[in-house]
Amino acid sequence: MHTLRALLASLLLIVGFGLVVPSSASAAPYCGITWGSLAKTSTAQTSAPVVNVRAGRHACFDRLVIDVRGKGAGYTVRYVSAVVGTSGLATPLRGGADIQVTVNAPAQDGRGNATYRPAVRSEAVNVAGFTTFRQVAYVDSFESRTTFGLGVRARLPFRVFSLDGPGTSSRLVIDVAHRW
Repeated sequence: MHTLRALLASLLLIVGFGLVVPSSASAAPYCGITWGSLAKTSTAQTSAPVVNVRAGRHACFDRLVIDVRGKGAGYTVRYVSAVVGTSGLATPLRGGADIQVTVNAPAQDGRGNATYRPAVRSEAVNVAGFTTFRQVAYVDSFESRTTFGLGVRARLPFRVFSLDGPGTSSRLVIDVAHRW
């Protein structure tokens, strides 16, 4: 009888272990972020100029906002080995990865007057103390395309979208996650 109990206990233990299946290693995405790190583009074009660039910190990402005095600015935002402007020269940036931001809008008005001119091109926006951003540089504006370099801590997921307003203006928004 004792042997039968031991056999049944062993059998129940084996069956019990078979019912406990380890869960998969897939954890919920960080802050619900499901973005990737591949290039994002919009082919829209505008003659409305870039007028300001600013940055903000959020709980799960850092945000870069490019203000355009009008609607319809397209973009190409992508990780690159080096941010290169129309001169062909690389713009060095702090951080472990570089994002090139090209806005399909000029940084000057129809008469050629600058509508966006930071005091220091290599430090277009102060991002000291940001979690992900390391540097924002104004690279150049040529043939209705304005280029910025965004130095980030590492190659992290990002998203890009446009917002209308206020008024007749619009904003190009680039969010880069703090982590995967």
